[in-house]
Amino acid sequence: MRGVSGELQARLDTGATTMCRCWLIVRRDEVRFGFTDHDRDLLIDGDVFKAGSGLDASVLEASTGLSVDNGQAVGALSDAGLTEADIMAGRYDGAEVWQWLVDWSSPKLKVLLFRGFLGEIRRGTGAFEAELRGITEALNQPLGRMYLRECDRVFGDTKCGIDVDDPTYSADVTVLETSGRREFTFDGLSGFQDGWFANGVIRWTSGAVSLVKADTGGVLEVWEEVEVAVGDEARVIAGCDKQASSCRVKFGNFLNFRGFPHIPGEDWVTAYPASGETHDGGSLNA
Repeated sequence: MRGVSGELQARLDTGATTMCRCWLIVRRDEVRFGFTDHDRDLLIDGDVFKAGSGLDASVLEASTGLSVDNGQAVGALSDAGLTEADIMAGRYDGAEVWQWLVDWSSPKLKVLLFRGFLGEIRRGTGAFEAELRGITEALNQPLGRMYLRECDRVFGDTKCGIDVDDPTYSADVTVLETSGRREFTFDGLSGFQDGWFANGVIRWTSGAVSLVKADTGGVLEVWEEVEVAVGDEARVIAGCDKQASSCRVKFGNFLNFRGFPHIPGEDWVTAYPASGETHDGGSLNA
């Protein structure tokens, strides 16, 4: 329940109010910006809330308990300080946001409608649209690890431990032939077994990155089309399907496997004893 002072409530009860909305944005570098939909600037608690700034907010979806409050703010890129360069530089990422309902004839009379953070910011022609996230949004952030049969690491990262620059796991190659925009024949893969680069990555010298769908004797098929010509160069990195058997046999790296391959399947929940079966408490993986 929002705390509305008696004086403000009395003005609201008259039905003829002098209300406006005010927003305060505080970036992580402590730079502050105030905006209002009133037709004159307002000074509230030392912050100047500028009128005609082009900032507006949609109806905020308020909720009780620990549910997340959401909304959007739309504004113009103007002299108010919201510049495209600052948005592109990430200076507004995670900025704190407050919204009040204010009596512009007596700005000390206000009630807090929303408090949260800026989320995703989308740019348009001379304008921006920002997602507003409530303070309970932090409760939606995943913490810790999930119990999955597959490995949850990126192949070659620090916890995986594989050195992708090792010639065993990568190769510098040249395109010999193309078949459309998704299938390419490379020079430099003759020493690798078929399928070695399936689920792997192609890092083109142009900067593009392609995910490998299939690998058949030096011919790699990628998932998405890419503009490639004969003679183009790239680095191809071995593929990992996140399975325990591949980590053990293909890479000899099972000690760093980050999955849980022995978790019982969903059918285990409905399992029941049956005559003719062995129930000695032994391993199900024997």
